[in-house]
Amino acid sequence: MFRKMRRAVQELSRDDTIKILERATNGILAINSSPDVDENFPYAVPISFAYHDDKIYFHSALTGHKIDLLRKNPRVSFCVVDKDEIIPEKFTTAFKSVIAFGTMEIVENNDDKLFGLRLLAEKYSPGFDSTDEIKHGIDRCLVLILHIEHLTGKQGKELIGKSE
Repeated sequence: MFRKMRRAVQELSRDDTIKILERATNGILAINSSPDVDENFPYAVPISFAYHDDKIYFHSALTGHKIDLLRKNPRVSFCVVDKDEIIPEKFTTAFKSVIAFGTMEIVENNDDKLFGLRLLAEKYSPGFDSTDEIKHGIDRCLVLILHIEHLTGKQGKELIGKSE
């Protein structure tokens, strides 16, 4: 179903790909369009996230363009750029990136919703007690879970064989 990477030598290992998802702080969520919602234009939105156990967690407002589209078609992709160093003299960049493909779930279960919000709070506000913030906001937001079906990581050829 999913294509193999054309430049396989640039493919990152699964471990390196996961490490990028664990440290990155934002990415671009790409959602399929719907003719009755947005004239059939794809929708890509920058968004914060937390990765855990082959799933990517997001929080969202209860309503909006993103949610309207996800309710019509939950199949999405999510892209994270971990590194992007311009090398002007070579007319290229030294980059690392990840793309996850999968199906988005709008969480209905309060335990799963609480788990996702705690993951996000731990990532973005480490060392702070998030209990009151989550309690105050849990009914005013959604938690989304991207169930990853295919995951790829890629690096620029300039980074092959170099460790960080």
